[in-house]
Amino acid sequence: MWWIYALLSAVFAALTAIFAKIGIKNVDTDLATGIRTVVIMLLAWAIVFVKGSSYGITTLSKTNWLFLLLSGCATGLSWIFYFKALQLGKVSQVAPVDKLSVAIAIVLSIIFLGEQLTLKTGIGAALIIAGTFVLI
Repeated sequence: MWWIYALLSAVFAALTAIFAKIGIKNVDTDLATGIRTVVIMLLAWAIVFVKGSSYGITTLSKTNWLFLLLSGCATGLSWIFYFKALQLGKVSQVAPVDKLSVAIAIVLSIIFLGEQLTLKTGIGAALIIAGTFVLI
């Protein structure tokens, strides 16, 4: 089932690029990021409350909090730079470069999480990198 969620993530990420490119025309990208973040926050908390998941907040460890906060900071910075790149460049150029995050995540997962690099994963990462350079 993970691949269905991953595919949906990819579809919505693609729509994000298209909607954002249209929405940031003549708008400060930091303001646009702020607006987008409020919408995401409201949507995410609505899902938490509808699903009844809020009880889990009391069971989070200090490590959970630290890395969730760091992840939030990384996400925020990613969005800020992504919106600025979209404002200055074409979606067909910005989106592929942004997807280099896949190859970077693979490398970081090996370094920091001890995940194994398989031949298939290595080839896939290399193709992502090569494809990015072809598209830009």
